[in-house]
Amino acid sequence: MLARIWSAALVGIDAIKVGVEVDLSGGLPGTVVVGLPDTAVQESRERVKAALKNAGYAFPMKKIVVNLAPADLRKEGPSFDLPISVGILAASEQVASDRLDEYLFLGELSLDGSLRPVAGVLAIAAAAKRMGIQGMVVPEANAQEAAVVDGLAVYGFANLGAVADFLNNPAHYQPLHVDGRAALAQSPLNALDLKDVKGQAQARRALEIAAAGGHNLVFVGPPGSGKTMLARRLPGILPPLSFDEALEVTKIHSVAGLLRDRGSLVSDRPFRSPHHSASGPSLVGGGSFPRPGEISLSHRGILFLDELTEFKRDVLEFLRQPLEDGYVTISRTRQTVVFPAQFTLIASTNPCPCGYFGDTIQPCTCSPRHREQYWARLSGPLMDRIDLQVAVNRLKPEEITQQPTGESSQSIRDRVQAARDRASQRFAGEPLCSNAEMQSRHLRQWCPLDDASRGLLEGAIRKLGLSARATDRILKVARTIADLAGDDTLQAHHIAEAIQYRTIDRMQ
Repeated sequence: MLARIWSAALVGIDAIKVGVEVDLSGGLPGTVVVGLPDTAVQESRERVKAALKNAGYAFPMKKIVVNLAPADLRKEGPSFDLPISVGILAASEQVASDRLDEYLFLGELSLDGSLRPVAGVLAIAAAAKRMGIQGMVVPEANAQEAAVVDGLAVYGFANLGAVADFLNNPAHYQPLHVDGRAALAQSPLNALDLKDVKGQAQARRALEIAAAGGHNLVFVGPPGSGKTMLARRLPGILPPLSFDEALEVTKIHSVAGLLRDRGSLVSDRPFRSPHHSASGPSLVGGGSFPRPGEISLSHRGILFLDELTEFKRDVLEFLRQPLEDGYVTISRTRQTVVFPAQFTLIASTNPCPCGYFGDTIQPCTCSPRHREQYWARLSGPLMDRIDLQVAVNRLKPEEITQQPTGESSQSIRDRVQAARDRASQRFAGEPLCSNAEMQSRHLRQWCPLDDASRGLLEGAIRKLGLSARATDRILKVARTIADLAGDDTLQAHHIAEAIQYRTIDRMQ
């Protein structure tokens, strides 16, 4: 009277196989769940009992012991409802148990026996393939998500009765097949178009450079100058996600529970815009059992911080390491997990508390001390990590009233793609995706300076007081500018343009 079912538990964005062992024995009727279950797993006893009865199956009036192995790994969430119920049916011989070892079961049960979707199915499906599991049995709403993983037989069912019938008559069912690459290629691009932006030639150029090289960018300007409008149009000029990138992004969103209404794969680059009241853990991830934060949800996409100086300084300091490393490590007493965080930071801010410092029309009412305190909210080490610092000035009256059509996002995206292709050829054999990810050894190899460029850069370092990190960032931006121009070597005008995008350094 013993049955073993395979399921899985999430640890970060990875999964560990969990054996669900169900034993029926004599004694007072009752159900005990052991193996570090959380409250949701403990409550599955009542859900499973009601679901089995309402689905037309007999609930055994015996002592039922459910063990979730390994016993030292905490199990959380309602995804163990289905494997526990199948284990009880198999131990009481109401379903065939000869093929249980071939499948991994996931799903939450309603009281009427229907199956509800759960989070993290794609991450578990990828892990199941690595573990050698042949197939998965999941709720119907999760089937498309799991079937994206090649080489894994995925069966989606709407209720417990269909799962039982599948176990008794497996030949009557066919696994679901999803061509993720074709679906990704056919998905439309949902992004705002840059042709809606009036004027702001320098800001548009900065957006193009940021997209081509993956560079961090901050817009500084008075209210209403178009900073947010520009930032929200960056996804439209980025290259589409590759299949491998889409799998990475989808896995993170799946673990966070954000995929239930998004189909099988995330096709658009993420664009996350947290409010300035966000806490540090909400940005980097956290909790007793860590979950991904905004920077991980922005992986391979954009994190937009509107009104940057309104964020608490200690919250912004959380971003320093992820901006440098491309990942974040969350350490807790019980476990340590690593979340990917390869994102592009886009921010906007006013130049002073009133917002009009340097404006040509409305005078600034802030004292120098107030402006100094305002900029003190942004630390030097954080600003060093922002490659492009661009002033966005008030539009001229004729620019506001006229309706010229600017360059469309499509044509800019073509140039960005060409620049990224050049970089990819240069990065052959290196684990790099963009110029922003280059390290010092890469700069020595791919960014050699002639005498004119070296003299120009040294002068900027002396005048602006640039750190070594900021200098490296200027070289990375110059390398991207050269790629956009189709040049193989850095020239003085590439360095000069890159230095121009240090607005805040010049202001201070």
